[in-house]
Amino acid sequence: MAERQDAAFTADGGVTLRGRLYLPDGQGPHPAITMAHGYAGVKEHGLEPFACAFAEAGFVVLVHDHRTFGASDGEPRQDVDPWRQIADWRRAVSYLESRPEVDAGRIGLWGTSYAGGHAIVLGATERRLRAVVAQVPTISGYEQGLRRVAPDVVATLEESFAHDERAQFRGEAPRTQTIVSADPAVPAAYRAPDAIDFYLQPGTEGVWDNKVTVRSTRASRMYEPGTWITRVSPTPLLMVVALGDTVTVTDLALTAYERALEPKRLQLIPGGHFDPYTTQFEQASGAAIAWFREHLA
Repeated sequence: MAERQDAAFTADGGVTLRGRLYLPDGQGPHPAITMAHGYAGVKEHGLEPFACAFAEAGFVVLVHDHRTFGASDGEPRQDVDPWRQIADWRRAVSYLESRPEVDAGRIGLWGTSYAGGHAIVLGATERRLRAVVAQVPTISGYEQGLRRVAPDVVATLEESFAHDERAQFRGEAPRTQTIVSADPAVPAAYRAPDAIDFYLQPGTEGVWDNKVTVRSTRASRMYEPGTWITRVSPTPLLMVVALGDTVTVTDLALTAYERALEPKRLQLIPGGHFDPYTTQFEQASGAAIAWFREHLA
């Protein structure tokens, strides 16, 4: 079992980001992997099994909560800004470089879902990274919105953005909405049973709130990480794609992968968006371990 330690580092604005550091057995310095979660998720949402598997394979692993979520500081709480999260993640790389247990020349990055999109952007713009894994990644917020938001709901959604913007102009705090709910009368980011089960899984009580700012939804609909995919090369890119993904949408990921340049690898897995954390964990984690061993070890 890997040794676990609390970790903390400072990002822009003096905000403290917190997470866990997993240390493998043996004398270092070791190659390292930096990890973070997707949309409105925290490290307790199924990331520890991946971190433990990577550490047992010989990697130092850092898992941090994005600012305004979980153990990390930042206001307003529960606010998802993709570009701020990306800038913070660069600091996580710097933090790993500073650790004596880490070989600073062998650092990789693993991101999932929304943060899988971040992995593509960082792979294209952060040359300290030696390998990148994007698991069920967001490719296009606009295209995902076309698939997942019913046309008769769009006007109401846009009006909620306008109400929120006007409220902030008046000096009010950003408005929030529920992340998951099965009640059609409750505005929510996700309604599918697998999403509800994932976000409300045991172990998240007290460390995660079932809400997100309304402006986070607007930001996600504007976020286009797939535009960066041709620029990841020459950094090696592994994409893990679920064949039945209706959240980040399978065909968008496959089309993006075709545009990526070598070196690259595609790992297809059965199931939907949340299966890499559960029924397909061994296949998803195994593909990532093999990729990091090839390019970091």
